[in-house]
Amino acid sequence: MIDTVLEPIKTKMKLSFPIGILSTGIYVPDREVTNDELSETLDTSDEWIISKTGIKARRFVAESEATSDMCIAAAKQAMAKSGISGEAIDAIIIATFTPDQILPATSVIVKEAIGAKRALTIDMNQAACAGGIYGLLVGSHFLQNPMIKKVLVIGAESLSKFTSPKDRTTRVFFGDAAGAVILQQEQGGYDTLSWDMDSELSYKVEIQAGGSRKPTSIHTVENNEHFLKMDGRTVWNKATKHLPKSIKKVIQSMNLTPDEVDHYIIHQANINIIKEMLSKLNQPIDKTTINIDKYGNTGSATVFTVLHQAIENKSISEGDNLVFAGIGAGFIWGALGFQKS
Repeated sequence: MIDTVLEPIKTKMKLSFPIGILSTGIYVPDREVTNDELSETLDTSDEWIISKTGIKARRFVAESEATSDMCIAAAKQAMAKSGISGEAIDAIIIATFTPDQILPATSVIVKEAIGAKRALTIDMNQAACAGGIYGLLVGSHFLQNPMIKKVLVIGAESLSKFTSPKDRTTRVFFGDAAGAVILQQEQGGYDTLSWDMDSELSYKVEIQAGGSRKPTSIHTVENNEHFLKMDGRTVWNKATKHLPKSIKKVIQSMNLTPDEVDHYIIHQANINIIKEMLSKLNQPIDKTTINIDKYGNTGSATVFTVLHQAIENKSISEGDNLVFAGIGAGFIWGALGFQKS
């Protein structure tokens, strides 16, 4: 027997069929929660939160709202913008770690609601805040099949229901939102993808209970083990170490320099992390779009809400070179390059 050592597929350049970003959509809940409101029950202040995170407010879903409700609203907006019906969608990919429930799949709920009768459905439940990046990667690979013409990718989180109202570390950071993008095969579209993906096991950001390791019990509920827990310093260290490296690898694979990238779509984890990443690339802040100030960290939704905002504000022009980047619990991180063919 011949032993063969296979290197992991982390960085690649260009798929066979170019991808078009047909349309985007977002949904944010009506309820705005300001820093001053949180300061009434937590040992914090508006000044502290802004200086440490860049967040001024975030949105929380109503008690009656679930993640699928936000997904459906964002999907319908994207469909309306592109003028397509649900029957035109061949696949639905939903990235979330705050699903309606463990079963059934959120993607199947969305499929039913938007009339996507023919669509394949995939839930990506454990990529956390990197879910948007991984969803785009999987969606672009789906579109290499000539039988698949349009893919709906959604990132959505109801994080207000998964953070403890008593935990300053998580409660001030996270908000709720959904973002959707419809991808399609497109002659002369974006050459997708140059990508760099990697991971490194860590329990520094976790939800401890509710799985097979620690099933739900009176004890886990009483000890708040179903809420998200986060070590902010570790997140900072991992994000500022790994994301600039991933971005640089992707840019190199695109045969570009950081200066030749027109816009950076970066996960909205923390304004200071975003600034540090751009500093390591020697890029100005105006080469990215920021919305963490008004929405907070919305997990897998952030790259989609940022993309939508950049398109709506005309910060992105036809033919721009784009780089997406994000990191999530696990830790899982990655970057994607979109270059006009």
